[in-house]
Amino acid sequence: MSDSDKEATKEENQMSFLEHLEELRWHLMRSVIAVMVFAIGAFIFYDFIFNVLILAPKNPEFFTNKMFFILSEYTGVESLKINRHPFQIININMAGQFATHISVSLVIGIIASFPYIFYEFWSFLKPALYDNEKKHARGSIFYTSFLFALGILFGYYIITPLSVHFLGSYSVSDQVLNQINLTSYISSITSIVLAGGVIFELPVLIFFLSKIGLVSPEFLKKHRKHSVVLILILSAIITPPDIFSQVLVCLPLLLLYEIGIKISKRVQKNQLANLE
Repeated sequence: MSDSDKEATKEENQMSFLEHLEELRWHLMRSVIAVMVFAIGAFIFYDFIFNVLILAPKNPEFFTNKMFFILSEYTGVESLKINRHPFQIININMAGQFATHISVSLVIGIIASFPYIFYEFWSFLKPALYDNEKKHARGSIFYTSFLFALGILFGYYIITPLSVHFLGSYSVSDQVLNQINLTSYISSITSIVLAGGVIFELPVLIFFLSKIGLVSPEFLKKHRKHSVVLILILSAIITPPDIFSQVLVCLPLLLLYEIGIKISKRVQKNQLANLE
């Protein structure tokens, strides 16, 4: 190959790389626009976002708190009566409430636009995949979005009220009064809810890690006991000191892990079939 041909090939590759960057830029811009649209909507309807959604888990009238109260009446387990005495939330910064309003709106924007963001991400990666890879990844947008939404709901309706009850009522001394700062409360709620969404993506993560060979069904089975111990520790930390609450948090996480093993086994089976 002559020097001129090498230079032409180099220029073509450079143009291709720049075109990919330009395409990625547009995918990112569309994702940011989607986030901003939902964030603006959340900013406008702040009364519903704060009073009905964010501040509700600390009140006795919240759905989960009422269900736990009813369950407590049937079982006689007093520790199931969570958030019966809502604590006071205070703001100590001049711009605290306005800054919180903006940050919460952005978080709502990210959560609401997640399916579209993943669609843009998938649209960017799809042309680089082989036909058989596209076939196996079919429906990934739906399953990823569904699991994320399920995790958000689990974090909001299960983990959040339990954590609010435990952390809001925890006391090292009767001389210390709990007056929770608004920023602290919001950051705790958003972290828990987003963590729930991310944790429920475990089967999707295992799928991709299995595709590239970083995990296998044997590896997951070998470390099953370690995973169970970690899940039990996490459940014991965020729930009241009763078996029912801990089991309620443990079961979905253990189920996700077992689903991940099944997915990894299926990926391995398909890869072996393709080699034959």
